[in-house]
Amino acid sequence: MDKEISNKKFWEKFAKLYTPMQERKNAKLYLELCKVISKYLDQNMQVLELACGSGQLTFPLCKKAGAWEATDFSEKMIEEAKTRASGFPVTFSIQDATNLSYEDEKFDTVIIANALHIMPNPENALSEIRRVLKRGGLLIAPTFVYDGKVNKIRIRLMELLGFHTFHKWKSDEYIEFVCKNGFDIIDSSIIESEILSECILMCKTNI
Repeated sequence: MDKEISNKKFWEKFAKLYTPMQERKNAKLYLELCKVISKYLDQNMQVLELACGSGQLTFPLCKKAGAWEATDFSEKMIEEAKTRASGFPVTFSIQDATNLSYEDEKFDTVIIANALHIMPNPENALSEIRRVLKRGGLLIAPTFVYDGKVNKIRIRLMELLGFHTFHKWKSDEYIEFVCKNGFDIIDSSIIESEILSECILMCKTNI
């Protein structure tokens, strides 16, 4: 079975359970993520969020930017996000992060959280992000890494349910990967979470 298709099927199957699961297990993590990310946002920004899921970052952060487009490759995740979107200034669309439909240099900021490590070819997503970012634009890329705490039982359970991780980076490996694919790191930090550590990268294009 193609793992990329399998991961999409996983998200389609568990979309309705995703929000309560995150609120129960990862509320503290997303609160900390929002605190870090919000410092880099302002009302002049047009933001593209990739792999938005059901809106764990979307809704707390969208009012801090001038415009916010939230996308995911899972139709069910977008449907779930839309059920929670009343009163929030967000546009939703279904997008493949490795093949975006937007014109070149459209966005001031791109956010992709907890997604690059579960893509078979994350370098393709970074190439597309570079393309749609304006000159001097900002990439915000928090991703789970295998430094410190690793909840092996929970990871194994997700694998048994059909979830696949393609890249088990440590933070230094993740930073090296992002730099090799056209970005300079302007800031980085680590947050401990229930399942894995989170490496938060703030980046500018170097190409």
